[in-house]
Amino acid sequence: MKTSTSILVTLIMVGALAPLAGLYPQFLMKCVSLALFAVAFNFFTGNVGLLSIGHAAFFGMGAYAAGFATKEWGFTPELAIGVSLLVGGVLGLLMGGMAIRRQGIYFAMITLALAQMVYFVCVQAPFTGAEDGLQRIPRRSLFGIIDLSSDLTMYAFVLVVLIFITWSFQKIMEAPFGQVLLAIRDNEPRAISLGYDVQKYKLSAFTMSAAVAGIAGGLKALTLGFAGLPDAHWTQSGSVILMCLLGGLGTPLGPVIGAILVVTLESRLSGLGVVQLGPVALDLSTKVPIIIGLIFMICVLLFRRGIVGEINAALSTMKARRKSAAIEAKKTSATS
Repeated sequence: MKTSTSILVTLIMVGALAPLAGLYPQFLMKCVSLALFAVAFNFFTGNVGLLSIGHAAFFGMGAYAAGFATKEWGFTPELAIGVSLLVGGVLGLLMGGMAIRRQGIYFAMITLALAQMVYFVCVQAPFTGAEDGLQRIPRRSLFGIIDLSSDLTMYAFVLVVLIFITWSFQKIMEAPFGQVLLAIRDNEPRAISLGYDVQKYKLSAFTMSAAVAGIAGGLKALTLGFAGLPDAHWTQSGSVILMCLLGGLGTPLGPVIGAILVVTLESRLSGLGVVQLGPVALDLSTKVPIIIGLIFMICVLLFRRGIVGEINAALSTMKARRKSAAIEAKKTSATS
């Protein structure tokens, strides 16, 4: 079975069973939206090897675009998501055109600087609502027919979007375009010597990643009914980096698992409240970032490839051992 097919089957099964396990649809929709954001980030950074600290700009602007188009212009969800895709893609093309010629820490710092410029635009622009944000964003009906006011129906919609985009990205990576991206990540000078236009490939991947990050922001705004400054802040970029590193950067399902872990930790820890440890009382609800940071440090030290990366490495080792054992058994039987 191809990787894209196995991913498709896995996401459909897990996504369909999640509501039956008693999980709240609002929680599931937040997980799916951020998982899509992590998938978009992983498509560029995990497959090209350049660290972007500016993806929050695409996520935030996608949320504002979808929220404004829905609330003020009366757009249906599919049109609002199309607007967020267009805004994210155009912004990614502009930012990528300026940053893609640099590498390493220089590329990361340029994307961070450009993203902060976008953030300050969001602070001042009239259509964003400034510090109040866009509130009470209506969901409306999908294609003017399917009512998305039900949380389960809305969850099914965002789940279908996540499955389709994740599967499409994996199909792209299995195609020649994706193989060129991996060649650029592993050995860029050799890819250049083979005649590939490296800058063009990197810019294309960055633009596609930005467009999908915009879709993720739009889905988040429509599902939760709110778009605010935290969506475009640089800490959102830090969160998506954390998700991918926890799940496994460069793996197809790692970002999805990492996003679910981070959202679950934030939800559980914020609900613990004050915990009494002997004479010391700790309010864990105000220390969620610190606790998640400690968990992240432990995971990085113990699972350098991320959870999915370590599982893949273990399976590869087992397969190699079985293969070598089979070869040894054949040699032994031949000599005897």
